[in-house]
Amino acid sequence: MKIPAFRGSRQKKPKLRFSKGSARRSQKSIISIKPLSRWHPNLRQLVNWIVIFGSALLCLLMLPTRFIGMELLGIGPNWLLIWVVAWSVKRTIIQGALAGIVLGLLQDAMTSPDPTHVLSLGMVGFLTALLQKQRFIQEDFISIALIVFGMAVLAETIFACQLVLMGDRNSVHIWTYYQKVALASAIVSSLWAPVVYFPLNRWWQRLKLAQQQS
Repeated sequence: MKIPAFRGSRQKKPKLRFSKGSARRSQKSIISIKPLSRWHPNLRQLVNWIVIFGSALLCLLMLPTRFIGMELLGIGPNWLLIWVVAWSVKRTIIQGALAGIVLGLLQDAMTSPDPTHVLSLGMVGFLTALLQKQRFIQEDFISIALIVFGMAVLAETIFACQLVLMGDRNSVHIWTYYQKVALASAIVSSLWAPVVYFPLNRWWQRLKLAQQQS
């Protein structure tokens, strides 16, 4: 004769299978950010100005730094020139030239106003915006790298011309030195151009889309 077992004492407590999932969902609800189109227009504009000034200031502070793999013949990337190209490629000629002039003044404040960087960066912004307006190129990473390469050569040439016009240095030595500087700066700047262009371009694209949807 079998004695019935008392299963009540052996019953296991029900497992909370959804405890982890609910915790994850609660964390996601706390971390989640509203879509950009649902932001207040003033907030979007404020964040945009913070991105613009913050990225320009970061590029300005990166000019004197030299990290491993970021220089060629002692020449590092021209971060301000890269920023001007990234800004001007989808802006008007006036906006591009004005951005180059402002950043040139800031660079003069950090280095020396004689010769000035205003002419070179202002011309870079002007010509980059002109290329975009005439639609000679497509706006991808390769095109941006090519623009930065050409504009870096132009900027160094303008800077060398100012040194020659000052008349206190040997012009032969200036051109010999700045041929190497222009080539090294163009190569390094074009290689590092996507680092600045990609996040800024992505932000401005999302901002434009949000303004259209709102």
